Amino acid sequence: MTDAIGYERIGDIAVLKAQNPPVNALGFDIRTGLLAGVERAEQEGAKAVLIYGEGRTYFAGADIKEFGKPPVGPFLPDLCNRIEASPLIIVSALHGTALGGGLEVALASHYRIATPSAKMGLPEVHLGILPGAGGTQRLPRVAGTQKALEMITSGRQVGAKEALEAGIIDKIAEGEPRDIGLAYAQELLEQGASRRAVGEMPAPEAIDFDTLYGSTLKKGRGQLSPATCVRAVQAAAESDSLEAGLKRERELFMELMNSDQRLGLIHAFFSERAVSKLPELKGIAPRELASIGVIGGGTMGAGIATAALLSGLPVVMLEMTEEAAEAAKGRIIGNLQGALKRGKISEAQFTTLTEEILTLSTDYAALSDVDLVIEAVFEEMSVKKVVFGKLDAVCKKGAILASNTSYLDVNEIAACTSRPEDVIGLHFFSPAHVMKLLEVVVADKTALDVVATGFALGQRLKKISVRAGVCDGFIGNRILATYRKAADHMILDGASPYQIDKALTEFGFAMGPFAVADLAGLDIGWAMRKRKRAEGMDPRERDSSYVDKMCEAGNFGQKTGKGYYVYEAGKRGGTPNPEVSDLIAAERAEKGITPRAFTDEEIVTRYMAAMVNEAAKVVGEGIARRPLDVDMTLLFGYGFPRYRGGPLKWADIEGLDKVLATIKTAAQEDDYFWEPAPLLEKLVAEGRSFDDLNKENS
Repeated sequence: MTDAIGYERIGDIAVLKAQNPPVNALGFDIRTGLLAGVERAEQEGAKAVLIYGEGRTYFAGADIKEFGKPPVGPFLPDLCNRIEASPLIIVSALHGTALGGGLEVALASHYRIATPSAKMGLPEVHLGILPGAGGTQRLPRVAGTQKALEMITSGRQVGAKEALEAGIIDKIAEGEPRDIGLAYAQELLEQGASRRAVGEMPAPEAIDFDTLYGSTLKKGRGQLSPATCVRAVQAAAESDSLEAGLKRERELFMELMNSDQRLGLIHAFFSERAVSKLPELKGIAPRELASIGVIGGGTMGAGIATAALLSGLPVVMLEMTEEAAEAAKGRIIGNLQGALKRGKISEAQFTTLTEEILTLSTDYAALSDVDLVIEAVFEEMSVKKVVFGKLDAVCKKGAILASNTSYLDVNEIAACTSRPEDVIGLHFFSPAHVMKLLEVVVADKTALDVVATGFALGQRLKKISVRAGVCDGFIGNRILATYRKAADHMILDGASPYQIDKALTEFGFAMGPFAVADLAGLDIGWAMRKRKRAEGMDPRERDSSYVDKMCEAGNFGQKTGKGYYVYEAGKRGGTPNPEVSDLIAAERAEKGITPRAFTDEEIVTRYMAAMVNEAAKVVGEGIARRPLDVDMTLLFGYGFPRYRGGPLKWADIEGLDKVLATIKTAAQEDDYFWEPAPLLEKLVAEGRSFDDLNKENS
C-alpha cells in the first residue's frame, strides 16, 4: 500500500480511501495503491471493495504533474481492467467530480453510487486525446451509443441526476461518500448481488458512424480528437470482444498522443493557467473593489457593466443624457435576460441586478465613491482626455481610472491626470459579458497594486487576463493589424476576400478576417486608417482604398446589411457582395497590378507568417512578456483555433526556420512589410523555440 490510498476492513468490505489532496489525481501513487488494495482485499477474503475519495472529490482525473513525462506503471488501462476482473464486488462512491480517468475507474467498478452534487465526464478531447483507459468502450455499454458519443465528443460534464437516468450510476444518496458507499456495498452483499462487469455487458448499438465522423470533424473545425472518439466508440459497437475494442481504443489514443494537435491543446491548457501568474505581482495585494463605474452605455460599456453585475459588483452607469442612460439600461437588461433564459441567474437575481445594484446617472459626481471607473467612450484621444480630466476631479483618492481603449496611448491618457499611477488600460472584447479575454494594459507609471487589481477584477469577471505594454493596438490589435494587412496585400495581388476567408476557416479559425471585419463594423478600421494617414504613413507602406469606398457608401458590414458580404434578415451568415470584386479590380488597375493566383496553402502560410513575425516583435519589445501571452490573446480574443495552441506554439510546431524562410522570401517583394523580427532571427540562429522563452519566464 502507499500513503495515497488508505485501507481498512469493515466486516466483509475492504475500504480503499484516496487521500491525495486536493483532487485525488490518478498519479503513480494512487494507481499503485488502488492495485495493491484490490489485491490485498482478495487475499484477505473480503467479499466487496469500496473505493471513494477523501476531501472534496472522487478522482478528478489524471495527474497533470505527469504530463509530458514518460509513463510509469501500473498504467491506468491495466488498472481499470484489473479492477473490473476482480472476483469481488467493487463499488465506487462518487462525490465532487469523477473526470477522465476518474470516471474510467468508476466504470471499471461493478456498481456506482453518487451524492446528488456529483459531476462526471470524459473531457480528454480538450487535451487533444481520447479516454484511453476503456472509457470509449465501457461508457457506451451503460449509457448507450448516442449518449456516450455526446459526452465523449464534447467533453461535457453531467450531474448525478442525468447520470442516473443514463445508467452511468446505479443510485444517488445523500451523505458522506464513505457512509453511502458502505451502506450500498452492504446492501448488495445482503441481496446476494453478483459481480457485474461493464465490459461483459452486450456491445452498444451500431449507428452510421461514417456520417457522424464527418459531421463531428466539420463541427470541430478540423479538431481531430472528437472525431477520433467516434471511431473509438465505433470499435465498441463493432468489435467481437471488449479486448478487441480496448486494443483499437489504444491504437487511436496513441495516434492522437503523437499528433501536433495534442501539443497545441496541452500548451493551451497550461498557458491558460500560467498567463495571469506574473512574478512582479507576487506578494502585491490588489486594492479593494466594492463598486465600479462605467462611462458610456453603448454595446461595449453595457457589456462591461453586465459582466460586473453578474459577478456581484454594484455598477454606476454614466451617460450624457437621461435618454442615453435609459438606452444603456435597456442593453444591460437585454444581456441579463439572456443569462436568465440560459439559467445562469434566477428571477430574483435578475431583479436585484437590474433594480438594486445598477445605478444610472448623468452626473460625474455619482462616480465620487466608486473604487474603479472604466471609460468606454468613443475611440478618440481628445474625447478620452476630457473624460479623464473630469474623473481626476471627482473620483476619490485611490480610485483606479481605467480606459477600455483598443489602440490609444494609455501613457498619454494618464498624463492628463494628477495621478498617473492610478491609470490603467482594461481592454475588453465585445460582447464584453461573453468574450473571455481582458488585456490589462500597464502604462509607464501604473502602480503595481493597480496592476494587481486589474488582474483581480479579471478573475472576478471570469476573464483570461493578459498583461500588455503600451503601443498602438497593444498585443492583440497590433498583431491583428499586421496579419490583416497581409490579407489586404494578397487581395491587391490577386486573391479574393472569399478565398482568404475560406482558406482560414478551413485552417481552423472561427471566422475569416473579412467576415470578422463585417461583424466588428468596417467603420472601425476606416477610422483607424484615416488616423494613421493623418499621422503620416511611411511611403514604403502599401495602402489600399477599395474598402474606404465601401464605407463612404455607408456599407459597414452586418449592422448595415452590406459589407464584404450581403446580409439578409432572418438568414444566418452572408453571401459575397458582388460590388467588392469591382472595387478591387478598379484599384488593381489604378495601381498597375497584374493579379496572380494564390493557392489556399499559400494564403495560410503568408497570413500565419505575418502573424508570427509581428508577434515575435511584440514579445521582443516587451509589449508581451512571454510568447504564451500572445498565444492566449489570440486564442481567447481573435478566434485562433485552440487545437493549434496559438500562433507562436504553431510556429514552434511548424519549425521557426521554415517560418523565417517564408518571411525572407516574401521580403524579396516587399522588404518594408516583411522585415524579419530580430527575436525570430535570434531564436533560429540559436536553435531555440518560443517555448524555451516561456520556460525561462515561468
